[in-house]
Amino acid sequence: MVFKNIDDLRLRKLAELAVSTGINVKKGQPVVITASVDAAPFARLCAEVAYEYGAKFVYMLWHDDLMSKINFQNADISQFEVIPDYRVAQYDHFIDEKVARLNIVDDVPGIFSDVDASKMAANAKAAGQAFKRYRDYSMANHGQWTIVAVPSVGWANLVFPNEDDQVAVDKMWEAILSASRVTKDNDPIADWKAHNAALETRNNALNEYNFKALHFTNELGTDLVVGLADSHRWAGGSEIAGNGQVFNPNIPTEENFTMPHRENVNGVVYSTKPLDYQGVLIEDFKLEFKDGKVISSLAKQNDEKLTQLLDTDEGSRHIGEVALISHDSPIQNSGILFYNTLFDENASCHLALGAAYPMNIIGGTTMSEEELKTYGFNSSMNHVDFMFGSADMNIKGIKHDGEEVSLFENGNFVI
Repeated sequence: MVFKNIDDLRLRKLAELAVSTGINVKKGQPVVITASVDAAPFARLCAEVAYEYGAKFVYMLWHDDLMSKINFQNADISQFEVIPDYRVAQYDHFIDEKVARLNIVDDVPGIFSDVDASKMAANAKAAGQAFKRYRDYSMANHGQWTIVAVPSVGWANLVFPNEDDQVAVDKMWEAILSASRVTKDNDPIADWKAHNAALETRNNALNEYNFKALHFTNELGTDLVVGLADSHRWAGGSEIAGNGQVFNPNIPTEENFTMPHRENVNGVVYSTKPLDYQGVLIEDFKLEFKDGKVISSLAKQNDEKLTQLLDTDEGSRHIGEVALISHDSPIQNSGILFYNTLFDENASCHLALGAAYPMNIIGGTTMSEEELKTYGFNSSMNHVDFMFGSADMNIKGIKHDGEEVSLFENGNFVI
């Protein structure tokens, strides 16, 4: 059903976009594709395209959330507290091979809402520790990586609840392709080149200001001052991997983002969109920060899951990313709530609880973790984005001499 009514031309365009503009596979480079079993037709197409672009070998990592749910519901918690050595060895091999990584997502939000939270927490902690080297490989841009989406029936039903399954899936395809800048008549690779150039222009303007902090306010109650890391660097759009390849981490993307200082965040922030964390929807929550740390939190729905997220490790109560997106933006203007961070974060200003990206420090990708921490870098097993932008968001940039510059008025950039 999922691929029944999608035309081959646009499916091919999306696959080429993921391989060329997304990971931009280097000739002779291995590729790792992660996908659900339901997304197999698109994953196989991406594998074929990767070989056309010169991939040395394509490793396919399949997963099945329904099977994972069966395991969570039936296996003892001890089975989730340790990651087998063979899995760690596999990911270490991928690093040694200097792979490019393509992640195809079609997650069903809320699928694990009735699963024992302690088992999921144990699994997340074990995976975070076991795969730290692989996570660092990606987050420091040592190799190219990207995320792209396809619909699933469960996801489509949540986004379009009043439609029959096939109609909902067809609408999801249109929404995903539109957000990814893929139409019947365009050249998406050329359009992404122009889009990246526009994001780079804004990055350059923000870097020129070299703000000390950002002050966010809106009528919902957000009143938050986010101090920025020393020698921070604004990014967004394309990046350059350690092997020199230009790549796009997210398809779609609309954001300009940088690194907060882990100890210099103060005030209160209110979420404006649901957060899908480990298959559980956390809604209508607020966080209070003092000296960079979340000191109190409250969610109207799944508050215990929010607390579990914050208590994953010490770094999960600090933020590693602050991102700016005008309210007047393509995904927001679509009027669609995707219940998926890849899309919803690109419709709203957002923060990320957990790990920072080394690339957001000038020269950071060549620094050790200890060196990065001297600039305000936050380390964590998590990197979880949540949305807090609104139509009435105002943002002041605070310079080192105390001068304030208006960045956002009524939800949109004014620079």
